[in-house]
Amino acid sequence: MKFFEVVRTANHNLLRNKIRTLLTVLAIFVGSFTIVLNVAINSGVNSFIDEQTASLGGDNFIMLMPPGSAEMASSMTAKNGPIEFVEKKAGEVEIGAFSDDDIEKLKNIDGIDGDSFYAPRPFGGTGYFASNKTDKKYEIQSMMILPPGNFKIPLAAGELVDQTDEAKKKSQIILEPGYAKALGYNNDEDIVGETITVNFKNEVTGEWFKIDVEVAGVEASGVVSGSMGAIMSRTFYDKLSDAYYAGYPKDYKDSLPTYYIMATYDTGRFTEDEIKQVITDAGYEAWTMSDMMGMIRTFFDAIMVVFTIFGGIALLAAAIGIVNTLLMSVEERTREIGLDKALGMSSKRVYAEFATEAILLGFWGSAFGVFVAMLIGTLVNSAVHAPGGFLEELPTFQLFEFTPWNILPIVIIVMFIAFLAGTVPAWKAAHKNPIDALRYE
Repeated sequence: MKFFEVVRTANHNLLRNKIRTLLTVLAIFVGSFTIVLNVAINSGVNSFIDEQTASLGGDNFIMLMPPGSAEMASSMTAKNGPIEFVEKKAGEVEIGAFSDDDIEKLKNIDGIDGDSFYAPRPFGGTGYFASNKTDKKYEIQSMMILPPGNFKIPLAAGELVDQTDEAKKKSQIILEPGYAKALGYNNDEDIVGETITVNFKNEVTGEWFKIDVEVAGVEASGVVSGSMGAIMSRTFYDKLSDAYYAGYPKDYKDSLPTYYIMATYDTGRFTEDEIKQVITDAGYEAWTMSDMMGMIRTFFDAIMVVFTIFGGIALLAAAIGIVNTLLMSVEERTREIGLDKALGMSSKRVYAEFATEAILLGFWGSAFGVFVAMLIGTLVNSAVHAPGGFLEELPTFQLFEFTPWNILPIVIIVMFIAFLAGTVPAWKAAHKNPIDALRYE
């Protein structure tokens, strides 16, 4: 029994009733099309998140926090672009703090680099960005120094602030996406090297102070862009901190509690989960780059599961259609089957032909679904990145990502489902009694 001969015969038999075969293929197409698009979206989202995480670096970064204060870390990712400033009273959020003993205990934890510890003294309250290009003022949502470790914030323009070269002593800042145009500049490149002002209100004296700062660069748009706020050079942070605490009691700044510590850990010896478990066992909490991306992944994964279920329901309906199509084919070809068996065709050959017909129905339906899904996905990818598209500012984000690894398994699975659906009709055909079949009217 030659394989290609069986396939050719099965295709010929399917074309005997073109309308019925077409309707069955279309039913399979709907399910395959839906699942392929869902898998492509999921692949595109996860690839973009992986790319963003990789470009950001920070795989050895860990934020250490007192028990019960993990919400502080997750709130850092909630960014909504520039917000025009309106003066208001700043609310205070009570969270835990580290004692000196806590800090020493953390430094001595195996796998944590105690020398990398960085815990900037907090200062909140009221502040805004301003420039000489516009009269508008824009809220400072958050600012921080580039964390320790191998961070390499993706930039749309400029370069990272120099955190290590003490000889420079420059007051520099990396702005979040959107602030260049908000502050009156045509694009991100135009604001690089320019001076803007950071304005803060001294909560003791009630007076506003202004510090000029050079814009070193602008963060690139992305899933994680702006998640840490504007990035300051240490020189600028020191100036800002000194001005903010002017008027407070002497040594007040040094007496402030430590709410979180940024550090690095040994990635050669510990995975993220392992080092977080070590920190948890010590009685503290930890937050890593994966935690930053975790909620985004969970959100998209949940949506994809729902749509995949709908695609599965469509495939189930298609499987019922395959059973119906082949059972009718068996009934219509009963006399033919009896003649073939009377002339010496084995039951195995009869079974193979009907099973192959089922597999081919699955193949053509899934292949058609893949082709149309790829065509639509490619067109949508082009449309959403065109001027005015909602992904125009994220050129590396392919909404639909098609690869052999997320397409071939779907085709194979659909063909297998079709084979299972065709098992009963194929078995029925193979076990027809030749004499009874020849008498069939």
